[in-house]
Formats: sequence, structure tokens, C-alpha cells
Amino acid sequence: MKTELEEIQPAANSSFSLMVNPDLSDFFFWHFHPEFELVYIDGADGNRHVGKHLSKFKESDLVLIGSYIPHLNFDYGVKTKYEKIVVHLRPDFLRQNLEGMPELNALQSLLIESQHGIAFGSTTKKLLGTRLKELPELSHFTQFLALLDILHELYLAKDKELLHTTPVKNQFTRKDQNRLKTIYEYVDKSYRQKIDISDIAEISNLSNAAFCRYFKKMTKLTFTAFVNHYRIDKAKKMLLLDKNVTEVCFDCGFESLSYFNRTFKKVTGKNPTKFKKEYIR
Repeated sequence: MKTELEEIQPAANSSFSLMVNPDLSDFFFWHFHPEFELVYIDGADGNRHVGKHLSKFKESDLVLIGSYIPHLNFDYGVKTKYEKIVVHLRPDFLRQNLEGMPELNALQSLLIESQHGIAFGSTTKKLLGTRLKELPELSHFTQFLALLDILHELYLAKDKELLHTTPVKNQFTRKDQNRLKTIYEYVDKSYRQKIDISDIAEISNLSNAAFCRYFKKMTKLTFTAFVNHYRIDKAKKMLLLDKNVTEVCFDCGFESLSYFNRTFKKVTGKNPTKFKKEYIR
């Protein structure tokens, strides 16, 4: 399974960012990031996959995910109409103030606890769901105050469930994070062309053989399989924009239509034409 480092860029003058209804239901996005994540999804039945925890949720879900915990997008595979709000808190969110202001001790405790992954029950979802969906309508300063109050309510919640008995440790060292980031950036810039193993190994400061072993250990995929997955993700997005299959094939770096069709079906379980027709229907 590919674990992808997601790059989140909050505004320079902000310690948090909001995502409203990011539509990723057709994309398997198993990823991690240094930011804390608070996600609320309403109007959907789906899978909650956080770290090693895997369960199903009904109608809605509210989860706080700690820094660097791998997780799957909560709307993956959802076919019903739903609403989703995702709040990302910078890893240094209120760090200095948390340590210096007793009034914020509860928030510090909550963020520490989030390293287990926390799911909240129906009472808290009913209490906070509407407030979370209203955040985008507020001014930035009012958003910040509302967010602090929401986090405090989460700390006080009686219906929270820790998803892991012990904190989930970051599986990547800082050196690994930087190296994987470099690899991902290179693939993102170069996926439309043929990528030579020797080139990617060189920027990773590894020999070809050492790079192949390293990449398989880190991602559980061969580099070729990773690039194919990356290209297929790009291809799906292009098909959803109603691009034709042949155009998508070559724009995404595949050298033959037959290989593109085989790879697409291997990754998604469907051929490109069927995938596109089902989405349009």
C-alpha cells in the first residue's frame, strides 16, 4: 500500500486551514502529514481507516487524527451525497501558548491524545457537526475562536473512543520524510515522461539497487508500481474532466494504449472507458 506524504499549505498568516467538500470518493488516498487533522463527514456510510484501526461508520463520522498518522480519505467509495469539512492544524499549533497558558492545558492534552486517533460518538457529532460546517462562513479571527471552542468541547466529550491503545509513532525519520518528499516531487514533475531508475536513485543519493530496496521498504511498492499508481490517479482525474481515453493515456506518461488499459484495470478493477461511463452516468 502506498503511503503518500501530503503537502498542506496553510496561509502564511494562519495556524490552520480548512477544506470544504474535497471530493475524493473515487480516489484511494492513503496518506500522512505533520498537521493534526479534524475531519467531519455527514450523510455517508463509509470506512474509517486510521493507522492500524479499521472500522465502518454510519451516517456521519467525526475523528481527530494526530501528526503523521497514516489514514484513508473518509469519503473513499461513498456514492451518496454528503458534506465534508477537514481542518488541518499546523504541527506547532499554539505550541508556545499551550505551554505558557494554563487555560489552554486542555487543548494540549487533546492534541497529545490525538496521537492515538480519536473518534467521537453521536452526542458530540450532533453538538459540533453544524458548527464545523459553519466555520468557512466566518471571518478568519472568528474561525480561530470558534475552532478553539470546538477543540475544548472535544476535550470534554464523554463519548470519545481512542482508536489505538498506544500512540501511533511516526514510521518515518526526518531523513526518510525529506527523501520521500524529494522523490514524490520528482515524480510529480516527471510522470508524463519516461522516468529512469538511475535518475531517481541519483537524487536520492543511493545506488540503483539500494534505491529499489529502500523504496519497497518505505512504500510496500516497487518504484514502477508506485509510478503506475501515480499515473493512474492522474488519469482518473482527467477522465472525470471528460478527456478521451487515448489523450489521457499519453498525457499521463504511458507509451501504449494497451498497457494503459491493463494497468488501469489492475489498479482500479475497471477499464478506463467503463470507469468514465459509470462516473458520467
